[in-house]
Amino acid sequence: MEKDYQNSVLAILAALNEEEGIGLTIAELKRYLDNPWILVVDGKSHDRTVEIAKNMDVDVICQEGIGKGDAIAQVLRHVNTDIKYVVLTDADYTYPAEYLPEMVRFLDENPQVGMVCGNRFNDHLDVKAMHNAFYFGNRLLAFTHNLLNGVTLRDPLTGLRVIRWGLLKDWAPKSKGFDIEVELNHHVERKGYDIVELPINYRPRLGEKKLKLKHGFTILKRILLESTY
Repeated sequence: MEKDYQNSVLAILAALNEEEGIGLTIAELKRYLDNPWILVVDGKSHDRTVEIAKNMDVDVICQEGIGKGDAIAQVLRHVNTDIKYVVLTDADYTYPAEYLPEMVRFLDENPQVGMVCGNRFNDHLDVKAMHNAFYFGNRLLAFTHNLLNGVTLRDPLTGLRVIRWGLLKDWAPKSKGFDIEVELNHHVERKGYDIVELPINYRPRLGEKKLKLKHGFTILKRILLESTY
């Protein structure tokens, strides 16, 4: 899978039944990034997700397996082109793309930094954007992550990230689901690069929420597994 973008940005959107948010998400990415390659990995949606994405002139591939981590791993296996950075964001319009230019600029100016993450847990957090149970669950997982793994992040599970392509092109993630963020944190750290967080706003999602309580246990298991390496 190749694209003619020299030293540009690849934005990966793992999507499953995101017809309400994917159009707005793609439009924002195009607005704030300079000629990005936007790649939607569709997890066999049964709504208009694929139709909307294709109508907005972005590339769409069908996911072979299931889960967010599996979708990202599929892209990494098949992308073979000269890009500079990879943007990871959600297709539900929760993460504002307006922060991406600053995140890319930070990587441009700081070669020791391998990944820049959007930190949702700051003074601007809209409590309506995150249900109480998910807020406290996220805080508990973040505490465990930082305690056991030695990668201290305020928001280690954030879905908004910009990473150097050189750190990803030979990476074969083991995570299949929402635990991909935990594994990615440790992958970047083990490569000897710093991770920096920038405060961002976080919007209520559009459409049905995919993250369930059971996924918290999968993330916790990944935290424990990563702590043994």
